Amino acid sequence: MHTVTLTKGVPDFREGQVSFDEDGHLERGDTPTVMNPNDDHALRAALQTKIRQGGTTSVMSMGPPGYGDVLREAMASVYADDLYLLSDREMAAADTWATAMTLATGLERLEPDLVFAGFKTADGETGHTGPQTAWCLDWPILTHVVALDVEPEEGRVRAKRLVAGDVDEIETVEASLPAFVVTDPEFEPSYRKAAHRLEHKDRREETQQRAEDHEDHLKVWDHEDLNLDPDFIGLDGSPTIVSGVDPIPKAPAERDATMVDPGDEEEMGSVVDELQQFAGGD
Repeated sequence: MHTVTLTKGVPDFREGQVSFDEDGHLERGDTPTVMNPNDDHALRAALQTKIRQGGTTSVMSMGPPGYGDVLREAMASVYADDLYLLSDREMAAADTWATAMTLATGLERLEPDLVFAGFKTADGETGHTGPQTAWCLDWPILTHVVALDVEPEEGRVRAKRLVAGDVDEIETVEASLPAFVVTDPEFEPSYRKAAHRLEHKDRREETQQRAEDHEDHLKVWDHEDLNLDPDFIGLDGSPTIVSGVDPIPKAPAERDATMVDPGDEEEMGSVVDELQQFAGGD
């Protein structure tokens, strides 16, 4: 088995981490980059597959050269064997379609059995890139996956998925390999056998040093490596036209705070009284 997990670096939208210019535009250079939160579910699915089926696990991302922390975190999370970064100026400012075209070309070179992706990114939130990448590959796609069972000897993957994102309705589906899996935030990995849990421990220890030296396991491919025409990738290859952007409201510059001593019953009682008015309780 060879699996590839797609991941992306996104701005850290936690309060106090985001920096805006005078016009309310995001200043990416001054805003820390973190792994897209929904990619964590895809990494969990890939890790379950590696623990239960063995084989090779790769992580692929498209973005600027400074994705080191994101790739290191991904390698440690999924016990990845190698990392791939698709990166150069010709790929910059791509919309979901141009991104999918580029990712699909990189995946075709690796020829994996399974590709995992999160269901949307925290910055764009379109949920388009995964399905569009699967379409470019002409592979079957399973979306909103909450549980997964791979049968390599049968050449198929079976999954439970939420129907249209409805947590009250689940259906079981299967597809032939190679296939593309988009995980839902409800995905939960399963390690029923003791051997799986032991394998987990061994893999974690084995990966620690590799994650520290992740740059030694990183391959960077530019558009020439992938034989991609610049007219069909990046900004030039993006048909999306953005009509406008609503800036994220700035956090209040100052807040009134009252310091309390957790060991003082009277002061803690005042905190409870304060909270009860919001809870509507007595």
